[in-house]
Formats: sequence, structure tokens, C-alpha cells
Amino acid sequence: MTRAVRVAAAASLGMAAAAAVYGIALERRAYRVRREVVPVLSPGADSIRVLHLSDLHLAPWQHDKVAWVRSLASLDPHLVVNTGDNLGHADALPALAEALSVFDSVPGVFVHGSNDYFAPTPKNPLSYLTGPSKGETTAAERLDTEGLEALLRDRLGWVDLNNKVGQLTINGSILEFMGTNDAHRGWDRLDRLPALVDALRELDDDDTDDPAVMIGVTHAPYQRVLNAFTTQNTDVIFAGHTHGGQVCLPGFGALVTNCDLPRDRARSLSMWHHAHKASYLNVSAGIGTSIYAPIRFACPPEAVLVTLVADDIGYS
Repeated sequence: MTRAVRVAAAASLGMAAAAAVYGIALERRAYRVRREVVPVLSPGADSIRVLHLSDLHLAPWQHDKVAWVRSLASLDPHLVVNTGDNLGHADALPALAEALSVFDSVPGVFVHGSNDYFAPTPKNPLSYLTGPSKGETTAAERLDTEGLEALLRDRLGWVDLNNKVGQLTINGSILEFMGTNDAHRGWDRLDRLPALVDALRELDDDDTDDPAVMIGVTHAPYQRVLNAFTTQNTDVIFAGHTHGGQVCLPGFGALVTNCDLPRDRARSLSMWHHAHKASYLNVSAGIGTSIYAPIRFACPPEAVLVTLVADDIGYS
């Protein structure tokens, strides 16, 4: 090996080490709020601020993350949409309760990801480059999912959308919701949702002419889920799971999405088209990472404030 090659190899290793230190020590704590505007409400309707929280992967010692999530209350959301993977450790529930307690007067909806059922397990942090994770649970520690649901549903009053539907009236607008349990594990029951939506609407005694806004909520944005939601005329879909790619290349973006979602949708607001219909799709890069892969690069953690506004398009 020539001296020039040795120097180049050393420089490459140094750059890789510097990037790893940056990603572990700095970027994974560089929390930020992405802001989006979605025109789906009836003309003249008051706007609705939706705080989209996803993939906290919270561990009990992550006090900075707890404090930042609590600070999001200053955004004064009208609705919280939680797309799962809240827990990142078997003892994280008290810390999660502390983080979310500031939203106990804010309406919300939630679905679960697999890390709301099973604790993370040690694995090669680069294995995600080989394709979507397999989701093995044989060696995984079972988490307190019942305690999590008691916090979200009973204490905070949020609507459970795991293969369920629901309805809320926010700022005078009727919002209908359909959601799935974790599609990454194959726990989504898309076959049940159309009948549940029909039953929900049969119970609706609203006598206004304004149509309800339909919102889809899922943890993992697999194409089968997005297609089913769009077929059911959802106006906007919220999802997480991808971590935005977690480790991205500047100018290229996400290397993987950990599902079959195209890479350019790993962290964004976009339009999802299927069967001559379209839905807005917001995929959050999430707030945390697995405790066994505590790094982000060119993909900082985020919450998303999505403001639903009136679709005031006039024709003359």
C-alpha cells in the first residue's frame, strides 16, 4: 500500500468517525418542528392545528427528549395525532406520561407501532441497509401495552384507532378517522375499515351540508395501507415508522424506508395517488431512535405541525 493510499484511507476513516460522533452526540438531539399547511376543510372553516408525534422510542433517561416534547405545548395544537412507537424501553412509561401530560386537555388519536408491544433488541445498526426489518419477537421483551393504552386512551382521552374508526369535532369541523394497527407486523385489518366507516356515518346526526374531513392514521406507511385509505376517500394520511431514513446522504436523501414506501416520501408532505383518487400524505421522520442504533445523519428528529385550512377555491 502506497503512502498516498494510506493517507486517503486514514482520512476516510477520520471522516466516518467524525460523522458518527456528530450523528450520535449532536444530530439525534437536534429536535425541530416542521410546519405544513393542508387545504382540506370546508370553505370558510376555521383552521385546525394538528401536532403529529411519532417514533419517540423513549427511554427513561432521555430527559432532554421529555423536556422538548413538553415544550411543544407552546404550539397550542387543537389536535394531537400520535402514530406510534412511543416506547423504547421496558421502564419508559413514567417518562412518557411526563412528556405527554401537557396535552391532557387536547383531543387526540393514536395507533401503535411494534415498539409499543416489544422492547428493542440488540442488532447490527447497519442491518437496515439490507431491507425492511423482519420484526422477530421471539427474544423480545414484552412491553406494558395495557399501561400505554391506559395513558393514551383513559388518562389523555385520545381515540384508539388500531383497526378502528372514530370521530371528533374540532373548531366546528367534523373530522372522521380510520386507523390501523402496525402494518409492519401485518397487524392491519384493512378489510374491516369500510364497514366500520359506514356504521360511523349511520350514527352521525349532523344536519349541516359540510362534509366531514376523513383522516387516515397508521404507523407504517405500506403502500397497501395508503392505497386502501385513498380508496376510502381520505383527505390526509398521517404516518411514521421510516425515521426519515435515519441515516441519509446529503443530496440523495434516505437510503431506505423500512417498508415499501418510495425513498423520496420517507420524510415529507406529498400527494399519494391511487385509483384516480388522491390524499395528502404526511410522513414524520420521528423524534427518537432505537437505543441500540442511537444515530441520525442528515435527518434530524422532528415533530410536525400540520395546519388544516379551508379549501377556499372559488369558481366564477
